[in-house]
Amino acid sequence: MLHRKSTTLMASSLLVVGLIAQACGGAATTAPSAAPSATPAGGASSAPSAAPTLAPAELTLWHNYGTEANAKATEALVAAFEAKNPGVTIKVVSQPADNYFDLLQTAAISKTGPDIATQWTGLFDLKYKDYLEPLNQYIPLDELKKMKGIEYSSINFSPDDGVLVVPLDLQFYNGFYNKDLFAKAGISTFPTTWDELFAVCDKLKAAGITPFTYGTGGQALGGGFYPWYDVSYLMMYLQPSDWKKLYTGEIPWTDATVQSQFDKWGSLFTKGCTNTDVLTNQDSIAQFEAGQAAMTMEGTWQIAEFQEKMGDKVDVFVPPFSDTPIKGIVEYSGDGFSMTTYSKNKPQAAAFLAFMASDEGQQLIAGAGVIPDKEGFSSDQRMAKNLLDFAANQGYTRYPMIDNVIQPEVSDVGTKVLNAAFGGAQSMKDALTSMQQTLDQLPADQKNQIK
Repeated sequence: MLHRKSTTLMASSLLVVGLIAQACGGAATTAPSAAPSATPAGGASSAPSAAPTLAPAELTLWHNYGTEANAKATEALVAAFEAKNPGVTIKVVSQPADNYFDLLQTAAISKTGPDIATQWTGLFDLKYKDYLEPLNQYIPLDELKKMKGIEYSSINFSPDDGVLVVPLDLQFYNGFYNKDLFAKAGISTFPTTWDELFAVCDKLKAAGITPFTYGTGGQALGGGFYPWYDVSYLMMYLQPSDWKKLYTGEIPWTDATVQSQFDKWGSLFTKGCTNTDVLTNQDSIAQFEAGQAAMTMEGTWQIAEFQEKMGDKVDVFVPPFSDTPIKGIVEYSGDGFSMTTYSKNKPQAAAFLAFMASDEGQQLIAGAGVIPDKEGFSSDQRMAKNLLDFAANQGYTRYPMIDNVIQPEVSDVGTKVLNAAFGGAQSMKDALTSMQQTLDQLPADQKNQIK
């Protein structure tokens, strides 16, 4: 779900077509069960193919998932892989999310890092490609191409040039809302525009309900909340193909329309639609689960926990951050696992990644409460199916995660300044100016890669 460098050529056809179609493919038939599951389209599970016996080895795997559903999926994959391969063990290390990539890069320099590591897709895997092993020689390319959005995990955004990341799951940026609190405030229809959203906020406040809770959230990606969930929807006044103009600077971050969108977003705080401690709150998840706020911004990694804690009272929504109703949804393979170039256990590490992409691995991923990324697989989770329905059946346009397709340097600065501006610590204009100055200072080859 996030990113870093960009030193290779990005063809516009890949970006434009990929932005729109990277997550294409309708929901597949799933085996009926009480727990989340996944089966290949048509309902027939593929028989596991015989694999060569792996030599004993001790591997290390790093992730930055904390305790969210992606961590549970990782643990399930590791346990199953070890059971199938006696003598191969994988030590799972949960690293802090806020400086994960700094730790990974430092470990790569000394070649003391993991064999397998969580890696964000898009420009992130391109930034760190020097220590990511291309997987084409280890895993059949036709199998890798069954993963949705695999182009965003590849050198030059082309799987044929080398796949660097096997996506773990199909992710969404989205909102969650408490249906009981909406009903208590007399709200029967979810808002679809800024004006409707502010009217709903007024009704919730009148009923003694905090409309939004912002905080470190489920991923704890920094000291405050993570703004890019929201920004992805703020920028949906542009078509996916036009997001490249934010990358090249053709549409500056200081553009008047961009500024207007961010100003309205900031009004959520100034109009009292949020908690007052957005810059320091570390309990947003617990607050939402306890019914202390009606809405929160997160993603599919929170579905399983919210379902467990809140049952049928919680559902998903597309943020109505627009003057007119938008028909866009962030649906993207945001992260996965890579093998490091310095791993001393490449056959075993590659075998684990191949297992993750197998039908059996996809079923384990679905069982952990996240959405499998492989073509022909889906989820039995109610809210996951609701999110998938937006694009599959309601005509919504699929967007990537905006922080995966703009320069990591810009998004890193944006995380800090947008957080501060939203909480009133600086002006939104100054925040956007800082982002534009960061873009302007980048070398030309990091601003003109999209032709």
